[in-house]
Amino acid sequence: MTSAEGLEVRTAAGAVRGRAEDGLVVFRGIPFAEPPVGEARFQAPRPVRSWEGTREAYAFGPPPPQEPAFGDQAVAQPTPTGDDWLTVNVWTPATDPAARRPVMVWIYGGAYKLGHSGSPGYDAQHLARAGDVVVVTLNYRVGVEGFALLEGAPANRGLLDQVAALEWVRDNITAFGGDPGQVTVFGESAGAGSVSSLLAMPAARGLFGRAVAQSVPGPYFSAELARDIAVEIGKEAGLTPSVAALSAVDPRELPSAGMRLSARMRSCEDRWGQAAPTVTPFAPVVDGEVLPCTPWEALAAGAGRDVELLVGHNRDEYRLFLALGEQLGRITEEQASAALRIFAPGPDGERAYREAFPGATPTELYERVQTDWLFNMPSLRLAQAQTAGGGRAHLYELTWSAPAFGGALGACHGLDIPLLFGTYDADLGALLFAGTGVPDEARALTARFQSVWTGFARTGDPGWPAYDDERRATQVLDVTPEVRPYPEEVARRLWEGYDFAPLPLLK
Repeated sequence: MTSAEGLEVRTAAGAVRGRAEDGLVVFRGIPFAEPPVGEARFQAPRPVRSWEGTREAYAFGPPPPQEPAFGDQAVAQPTPTGDDWLTVNVWTPATDPAARRPVMVWIYGGAYKLGHSGSPGYDAQHLARAGDVVVVTLNYRVGVEGFALLEGAPANRGLLDQVAALEWVRDNITAFGGDPGQVTVFGESAGAGSVSSLLAMPAARGLFGRAVAQSVPGPYFSAELARDIAVEIGKEAGLTPSVAALSAVDPRELPSAGMRLSARMRSCEDRWGQAAPTVTPFAPVVDGEVLPCTPWEALAAGAGRDVELLVGHNRDEYRLFLALGEQLGRITEEQASAALRIFAPGPDGERAYREAFPGATPTELYERVQTDWLFNMPSLRLAQAQTAGGGRAHLYELTWSAPAFGGALGACHGLDIPLLFGTYDADLGALLFAGTGVPDEARALTARFQSVWTGFARTGDPGWPAYDDERRATQVLDVTPEVRPYPEEVARRLWEGYDFAPLPLLK
């Protein structure tokens, strides 16, 4: 569509003009809330003010303030820059209000401390085109701005941003050719933790009917732990952890305080327990109000009964972090024992893991227990909780290995992103496909991912049986996809009955 009429859409706040791009109409950088600066700093998102005339929606909005991306590569700075962090982007086959296409809303990951919707790896054109769906991506506050528990501020501001973006979708997406009654939220890593949190949040109820959670991270913070971590962030900034004090610091300077704390978190293990080795001082906070309880508790009680859920993980999640830290094959016996003592479930977890995986090297044990604690078992448990609460969940595992470095990275964390979006040479995809080109296997998997994800968004059925605790039907995504009982049965048994409770403050 190239007519001016098809490129212009009127939202509740004013008119926007997009661009025709290869059979789609694309809108970038539409504000869904006021810039969260000045009096709005550290507060819940505020409705965007109306504007006169037609706003050009050609460029992604600036990313929220954040530290550099993993691997010391600076986050690309899109144009324009400024304080308008809270924006959405829309890819649509046509701006026909009568089309009522399924809507897919993407929430990025990044350890709750980095990420933005303008990253090239999240270019949604292939997904929108392949599935004939409307895709929306959004920015939300990360790090101190979005997740630190501060005096005078609501908890989980980043999650409240996501709710505000979903409200924008509800109120405006019809004009872009989407169906506000057929909305699917999907996200990976911290994005999957966000999706899981939205399932448990009263404020998000009714804003979406389907959810896809890719590699759900287990850590959620208790209010006591989050408060103590905020005190340490404040110390790094030389201030108390309050809105009144921290508002005096430029938003772009504050991420450095979080970075300095990350560098010394391991020394706080006596107080912060399992949170300390993650070196990530941010996570959703179970504050009893914005987030009343963990997603697992909420779903088991029936909070997601009316939402269809697709959830899964990658087989070798933690291997990515070993590779980024240049630790592959270098973990000592002492390091493996320490990880097993910290993360393995139960008082005898180390012995249980060693007996369950006889002959495993120190690196394999170190990777295995952190893969299980951080992503695999939380993802499995989400499916189990949804089922226990009377809802329906479909489970998957990605087992295809990234081709770079002779396949040494395996089916690591984040591999599903370039496969889903078809962005093999962007962001993490550039590492996972480095020097290999794009194998036909990868393109076939991309077609599979896109068909399953958009099919689920359209019908709620990804094409295989729902999970139950007897058959444990799991879609294994590989060169030859197959449905089989949950593949990580050894780990499942080790973690049976473990409660992913909010991480506590130990003393």
